[in-house]
Amino acid sequence: MKHVAIVGAGLCGSLLACYLGRRGYTVDLYERRPDPRVTGAERGRSINLALSERGIDALRRIGLDEQVLKDALPMRGRMVHPLGGETNFQPYSLDGDRAINSIGRGALNDALLDAAGATEGVTIHFDRALTSLDPSLGTLGFADGSQAKADIVLGADGAGSATRGLLMAYAGESFSETVSFLDYGYKELTIPARDGDYALDPGALHIWPRGTSMMIALPNPDRSFTGTLFWPSSGSNSFASIGSPAAVERHFRDNYPDLLELIPNLVDDYRHNPVGLLGTVKCAPWQMLGRVALIGDAAHAIVPFYGQGANASFEDVVELDRCLDATGDNWAEALPLYEQGRRENSEAIAEMALANFVEMRDKVADPLFKLGKNVEHTLERLLPGKYVSRYELVSFSTTPYADVRRRVKQQHQVLGLAAGTLVALAAAAVIRRIAR
Repeated sequence: MKHVAIVGAGLCGSLLACYLGRRGYTVDLYERRPDPRVTGAERGRSINLALSERGIDALRRIGLDEQVLKDALPMRGRMVHPLGGETNFQPYSLDGDRAINSIGRGALNDALLDAAGATEGVTIHFDRALTSLDPSLGTLGFADGSQAKADIVLGADGAGSATRGLLMAYAGESFSETVSFLDYGYKELTIPARDGDYALDPGALHIWPRGTSMMIALPNPDRSFTGTLFWPSSGSNSFASIGSPAAVERHFRDNYPDLLELIPNLVDDYRHNPVGLLGTVKCAPWQMLGRVALIGDAAHAIVPFYGQGANASFEDVVELDRCLDATGDNWAEALPLYEQGRRENSEAIAEMALANFVEMRDKVADPLFKLGKNVEHTLERLLPGKYVSRYELVSFSTTPYADVRRRVKQQHQVLGLAAGTLVALAAAAVIRRIAR
């Protein structure tokens, strides 16, 4: 089985093509869009990425890390913009030196497409929208009437995966799919450079938390920022209720007054950039017949609030590569092993990403939350290697997500027990003093 078809030439599919080409496979990479290196990115659809250690590790394994990171901007913490208060910086790591890296989705996709195209054995086909798939034969049909056949078919075509839909149609009741949408959407805005420089601190991820909604902004190499609104889709103060130019300006004046002068094209961006959907995709199985599988968002799309979507997809590629090593490139054994190794981890990060949305929009401006973060960093300093925050484990290590979830739960249980013991001891001391 030396011929592999990959459906989807986004981030995951392009990286996967690099890995498999280097293993000696003949790889055909199919993409429904035209070549984005020629047409450019679709307006308002980028959601800048926060590339962290998991994604960097995947790039490092094939020598792409330095090339990609040269266009990335390190962000060492959150800059919180409360309504009516002073901004405050919250470092991501104990020492304040570790950073996640802002990079445009389009720029990263272009770099990976270049790398895939330069890999021996890899051929990229654009304008090929998948319309049919027979998993038992490995045959694929496309909207332009063309057909293809491969020994292995891998669907890396994102949250709205056509491959997943065709597998579900083929397998019937033996295939399950759950797509859970938030009653929230996202819309991008551009904060341009100001007097030739960044309008905000480029060393931070900026957050405007507003309780039930928020805006974030990530820096770009051209000294602009990509801002993203995460607002309810319906109800008051939602995308549905704020549409006219006057309503947009009024809402920003009331809720984001510091941004009015920073976004000169606010109304035009707001009215013409689309509202994207936010949701979590779960399905089972990810693979069948020892020759067809889903990978990345096609198997387990998550909401973007931990900045781990691309990082998790890149880890899928590393895990599949590891399983091929372990099985001597026996795909019938490697694909079930890959699913087994990644399923619990994908479910763990999906859960943590949803929880982090609440933290970002509701808690980061709360003094008690900031106090808790200070306590957490103090514990990391006092107990090096024994107490590590969830954020550091997720963003600055390759500890499996499921292990992160278990470890953090255990840490919190120990801290709760210790706090309870201290309270009990203090109460006992007070009682003894009163008894005297």
